[in-house]
Amino acid sequence: MKAIRVHALGEPSVLQLEDIAEPAPGPGQVLVRVHAAGVNPVDTYIRAGAQGYNPPLPYTPGLDAAGIVEAVGSGAKRVQTGERVYAAGTLTGAYAEMALCGEAQVHHLPDNVSYPQGAALGVPYGTAHRALFHRGGAQPGEIVLVHGASGGVGIPAVQMARAEGLTVIGTAGTAEGRELVRQQGAHHVLDHRAGDYLDAVMRITGGRGVDLVLEMLANVNLGRDLTLLSRNGRVVVIGSRGDVEVTPRELMRREADIRGVTLALATESQLARAHAAIGAGLENGTLRPVVGRQLPLAQAPEAHRLVIEASALGKIVLLP
Repeated sequence: MKAIRVHALGEPSVLQLEDIAEPAPGPGQVLVRVHAAGVNPVDTYIRAGAQGYNPPLPYTPGLDAAGIVEAVGSGAKRVQTGERVYAAGTLTGAYAEMALCGEAQVHHLPDNVSYPQGAALGVPYGTAHRALFHRGGAQPGEIVLVHGASGGVGIPAVQMARAEGLTVIGTAGTAEGRELVRQQGAHHVLDHRAGDYLDAVMRITGGRGVDLVLEMLANVNLGRDLTLLSRNGRVVVIGSRGDVEVTPRELMRREADIRGVTLALATESQLARAHAAIGAGLENGTLRPVVGRQLPLAQAPEAHRLVIEASALGKIVLLP
C-alpha cells in the first residue's frame, strides 16, 4: 500500500511517499481503508522533533482519518466490516491507504458526513470538547471568547459552544475568516488584528468581561486575555508557539485561572463521552466540520506547510 514515511526528523521534505506492507488487525484492532486523513499542527511538531516529540523512526504520520472498516480483529465488536467510520488516533499512522486502529479509536461516521469531514474530527473536535467542557467548565449562559475561531479547533469550539447555549465571541484575522466564523454561529465576530478589539469585547459584555477564553496562540494573546476575564474567569490554552509575559495581579483581582489542555492526557472515559457528544452533534447537524483544502497524499509536505500558516481556514485533509 501507499503511505507517507518519515526516516529522519526535519523539514516537510522528509515526508516521502512509499510502498509498504499492509497491516493486519490483531485482537481488539480494526483495519480502516482510509478515504481521507486529517492534517493537524501537532503532526508538524512530531515530524520536526519539536516541543519534546521524539518519535521512533521510521514512522507514518497522522492521527485522524475517515474511511471504511476493511477488517476486524478477534474480540473487536464496536464496528463491523464495511462500516463508515472516523478514527481519532491510529496505531500505524493515518497518512496511508490503510490504517490500523485500536477498537476504542474508531467511531461511527453518519451518512450525512463526508469522509473529508470525518477526517476533521479526531484532534480538532476532541480538543475543542475537552477545552470547553472538561478543562474550561463551560456552562449554558456563559460568554466565551474563541481566539482564532476560523481554524481547525476554533470552528468546532464555536459550533459546540453555540449548541450548548453559550454566547460566543469569535475572532479571525481576515475578512474571509470572519465571515466563516459568522457562518458557524458566533454571536459576535471581531478582528483580532484591529487595535480596538479588546475594547469591543468589553463593550459586548457590558464591561463585565468573558467567562472563558479559548486561546490558540498564547504566546501572542495570553497577557491581553487576562484583562478580558470576568470574576472567576478561565483561560484555556490550546496552542502556543513561544514564551509570554503576564501580569499575575490580573489573575488575583479576578480570582481567575489559566488552564492548559492536552488531548493526549484525556482518560478513556473522557474520550468516550466526548465522542458520544460529537456523534450526536454530527447526526443532528449542530456539528458541521469545515474542510478548507483537500490534497493528494503525495502532497503531504505542502499540507504541512499550509497547516501552520495563520491564514489557514478550516481543515486540511489528504486523500490517499
